[in-house]
Amino acid sequence: MKGETFMKYTGWILPPALRDFHEGRIWLKNHSPFLPIDIDKAITHQYFHILEGIQKNPFNKCNRCHNIDPELFTIFECASCQQPCIYCRHCIQMGRVSSCTQLILWTGPTAIKKRKHVLKWTGQFTELQQQAADETLASVKAKRSHLISAVCGAGKTELLFPTVHDALKRALRVCIATPRTDVVLELYPRFQQVFPKTVIHALYGGAPKQDGYAQLVLATTHQLYRFDQAFDVMIVDEADAFPYTFDETLQKAVEKAKKADAPIVFVTATPSLKLQQAFQHESTSFIPKRYHNHPLPVPQFDALWNYEKSFFRGKIPKKLKHWTEQRIVQKEPFLIFFPTVALMEKAALLFQSINKQILAVHAEDPERKEKVLKLRNKEIPGLLTTTILERGITIRNVQVAVVGAESPIFTANALIQIAGRVGRNKDFPDGDIRFFHHGITTKMDEARAKIIFYNKEGFSL
Repeated sequence: MKGETFMKYTGWILPPALRDFHEGRIWLKNHSPFLPIDIDKAITHQYFHILEGIQKNPFNKCNRCHNIDPELFTIFECASCQQPCIYCRHCIQMGRVSSCTQLILWTGPTAIKKRKHVLKWTGQFTELQQQAADETLASVKAKRSHLISAVCGAGKTELLFPTVHDALKRALRVCIATPRTDVVLELYPRFQQVFPKTVIHALYGGAPKQDGYAQLVLATTHQLYRFDQAFDVMIVDEADAFPYTFDETLQKAVEKAKKADAPIVFVTATPSLKLQQAFQHESTSFIPKRYHNHPLPVPQFDALWNYEKSFFRGKIPKKLKHWTEQRIVQKEPFLIFFPTVALMEKAALLFQSINKQILAVHAEDPERKEKVLKLRNKEIPGLLTTTILERGITIRNVQVAVVGAESPIFTANALIQIAGRVGRNKDFPDGDIRFFHHGITTKMDEARAKIIFYNKEGFSL
């Protein structure tokens, strides 16, 4: 039986909210947000499949995150089963999965998937965008995976609207996954605005409780550990971003969360070699220029010798201080990227002597969402940041500097993504992207060369 009608068996009424929450999810039984009596009744009616937390044969495997690394399992004296128990350290932040815990998978009545969805978008595609949107839609309809390779600011998110809308109208469930929380936070209001009649959930660490059955889910790739064969269409945005490309369990999570025949659309401005090789001959859309037809801003290299010593002596290097003061005078919002949290925090105190409202943000900052919003709303002049804001963030007329561009953390792709924050708005298509360095590296040269190449490709079309 389907729908919102209550189902009655031996006097028990299935709460629709229980079905809506658990459908497609793999969840710790003891962590369900519903009453234990309702969970037990649902199990009695065979609405859940029970799975052991840790599969032991032929080797240890976490049945939630599919971790099989022996170094990420630990034996402990368990208070629940009163004996030595194995637990998975890999996904511990989502609640401990151990040998004696039970995972539950919904097998009961399914929610009715709506077919009436409003696409409220009045934008116009460029010729290249229209071609890419059509190619992506054709691939998904044919249940064929697809790669969208498009420069930063090409309008990749908008390209997805026709494909997502078509899938929703066919009563399919869609997931847009990304390795970065900041990208989820950026995309969520945009999709809410474009699909105003669709229930959309945004899932990330610390996300608030969200009600209803979501046919469109935006999630970090880590959150996909909690899904199993849930989605008919899977879209991986920023598919080359850390940690997705370096963590096989995240890649497995994407495969596990989608249905077996569901296509995957990979979206990125900087596809990895592995992705390029996988889509070398077919199902690829390439857009080498931005939607507003202006070239990508090319990074300038600016030597900043001994910048670390300057900061630890309590001084902002002169060139960097001048660059920052110029931004403030011209009322241009700015992002300044640092290679480490320690150096950034040391610098933050000094930058606040220029302007007390300059803030710093990093991955573990509980106020990162609020700080980015303040920059977007022009409540602060600028943000110091680590690489967490290298992608997925759009700030009108933002200017960008990288301190220590020679540092290993700044790969060529990272530098291309950082440069891609500048000039995204059609009213401000230019801007300053400055690589401050203590010696030019091949990665810096590679990043600039690729941007110049994209500009040549884009304007040869």
